[in-house]
Amino acid sequence: MAALSPHIRRLDSCRLEILPSYKRGMKASAIIYADAEIEKSIEAGALDQAANTATLPGLAGNALAMPDIHTGYGFPIGGVAAFDAGSGVISPGGVGYDINCGVRLLTSSLEKKGLEKKLEALAAGLYSGIPAGVGIGGGLRPDKRDREAPLIEGAAWAVKHGLGRAEDLVNTESGGALGGANPHALSRRALERGSGQLGTLGSGNHFLEVQEVGEIFDEETARAFGLFKGQITVMLHTGSRGLGHQVCADFIEVMRGASLRYGIELADPQLAAAPFRSTEGQDYFGAMQAAANYAWANRQALTGLTRGIFASALGLGEKALAMDLVYDVAHNIAKLEEHVISGKNVKVVVHRKGATRAFGPGHPELPPAYARTGQPVIVPGDMGRASYLLAGERRAMAETFGSTCHGAGRLMSRHEAIKRARGRDIAAELAAKGVWVRSSGRETLAEEMPEAYKNIEAVINVVEAAGLARKVARFKPLIVIKG
Repeated sequence: MAALSPHIRRLDSCRLEILPSYKRGMKASAIIYADAEIEKSIEAGALDQAANTATLPGLAGNALAMPDIHTGYGFPIGGVAAFDAGSGVISPGGVGYDINCGVRLLTSSLEKKGLEKKLEALAAGLYSGIPAGVGIGGGLRPDKRDREAPLIEGAAWAVKHGLGRAEDLVNTESGGALGGANPHALSRRALERGSGQLGTLGSGNHFLEVQEVGEIFDEETARAFGLFKGQITVMLHTGSRGLGHQVCADFIEVMRGASLRYGIELADPQLAAAPFRSTEGQDYFGAMQAAANYAWANRQALTGLTRGIFASALGLGEKALAMDLVYDVAHNIAKLEEHVISGKNVKVVVHRKGATRAFGPGHPELPPAYARTGQPVIVPGDMGRASYLLAGERRAMAETFGSTCHGAGRLMSRHEAIKRARGRDIAAELAAKGVWVRSSGRETLAEEMPEAYKNIEAVINVVEAAGLARKVARFKPLIVIKG
């Protein structure tokens, strides 16, 4: 497919290059991290979207896409693009609707061999205690005087309200809060949609998973991250809920007008953007950061709830459980960062859309405990196979603005997955593999069935072979909670 185009060439076993001749207006190439196996699964539309990203003003370096690439809104999911903070743009389509959709990993003192007979009861406790589903509320409701606090304080707000520990903030990307948040840039509708949704999981690909550490690849790094084989861990994946979705929807409309006013020629209307330093650009950036902070507050609140449910269901104190946070990473976000481009330090707005930050060893933003290892990179797979923990490498800093994949990446649309799952009992199929699944609807399980996703092993192999991150551990799902 890609190899047939005269404008796409293979650079090496891990990378494809879409040349600027592929499409009028491309400022540079688009580099796709994919081996021959991944290449076969890439939709033509996703390649077009990667190329379209390279047409936006102020692009720094090349447009990029990770091996979990698939078609999204504007930018491809798995897309990474950096724009000069002075001359470049910011685009809601480069962040996505679920602002700061992200994932965090908790360790524990537990081992699977002592937990088998309690898994069903634990699954029931988690499902009843974690609000999950489309539009579901039932979460925390800050009073009116405190309504803006989660948007400014992020994860620290949840810790302050007894749903975490100070050390959780150390092990959260950006400390769990971005300093430029502007709650006043959010519409009333966005605030209404976020009301009562702190501490809720949501639906779709969001989940809470109880997992077992099945394999360790790097013993030294695993010890630094607090992992051992056979250990019970918990992975949480959710974002900014209805609030973030509304922020994106509101500013897509704003950016459509801004693109015309500033004379930005768009290869696709979904790429609507404004100069980063413009009023519209700064309003979106402030609103997006507020939504990102809300997402961190949400995941931190869910962490507190999870620790309490484990303690209650297993009759153990939280200290005995030792449910420590390894790390929390954002997937859908735009961040102002400094990177070396053509030998110079340049301030850029890095858009990561379905892509994970993967800073290498020695980066000043890493917690002291991870200075030698590189950043923990959490990569969930599908609910029937495996997930991974990686560690960021220095090469990612040089090639991808310190970025890598965020998951397995979809092979099928949700509609196609539901169609193919007709007549099947996905929950029973997973139970036969030893996975306890609790979900509010059969349709959610159908659209998230394992076959709807790429093989996580293939994605991880590309990331490691390309030198963006290295394997530390693989996890097997035991309990899956979905909306």
